[in-house]
Amino acid sequence: SADEVIRKRLLIDGDGAGDDRRINLLVKSFIKWCNSGSQEEGYSQYQRMLSTLSQCEFSMGKTLLVYDMNLREMENYEKIYKDIENSIAAAHEKISECKKQILQAKRIRKNRQEYDALAKVIQHHPDRHETLKQLEALGKELQHLSHIKENVEDKLELRRKQFHVLLSTIHELQQTLENDEKLSEAEESQETQMETETKQ
Repeated sequence: SADEVIRKRLLIDGDGAGDDRRINLLVKSFIKWCNSGSQEEGYSQYQRMLSTLSQCEFSMGKTLLVYDMNLREMENYEKIYKDIENSIAAAHEKISECKKQILQAKRIRKNRQEYDALAKVIQHHPDRHETLKQLEALGKELQHLSHIKENVEDKLELRRKQFHVLLSTIHELQQTLENDEKLSEAEESQETQMETETKQ
C-alpha cells in the first residue's frame, strides 16, 4: 500500500530530507553521463552529479551536526537529570531536617507551656524570703502565747492554792461555829438545870 511505501522511504531516508532521492538521482546522472553522446551533454551531466554530491555532502554534514547536537543535548539532559536527582536528594534531606526541627520546636513549645503553668502556680505562693518572715512572725507569736499560757497556768495554780486555803479556813470556821453552838447548848442546859434545882 501507499502508506507502507511512504513508511519504508522514511526509514531509508532517515529524517526525510531527500537523501534517497538524491542518491537515485546521482545514479541516474552517472548512467546518463556514461551514455552521453556529446561533450556538452557529458559536461552537463557531470555538473549535475557534482551538484547532487554537494547536496549529499551538505545533507550529511547537517546530519552530523544534528547528531553532535543530539549528543550534547543528551549529555546536557543527563547533567540536568543528575542535578535534579541531587536536588531531590537535597530536598529530602532538607525535609528530614525540617521534620527534626519541627519536632524540636514542638518539644520546646511543650516545655515552655509547662514552665508557664509552673510559673503561674509558683506566683500564687509567697517567695522564700516572705515565707521565712511569716515563719519568724509565727514563731514570735507562739513564744508570746507560750508565755501567756505559763502566766495563766501560774495564776490558776495560785488561785487553786488560795481556793484550797479558803476552803480550809471555811471548814475550820464551820468546825468552830459547830463547837461554839454545842458549847452554847451545853451552857443553856446547865443553866436550865440550875434553875430547876433552885426552885425546888
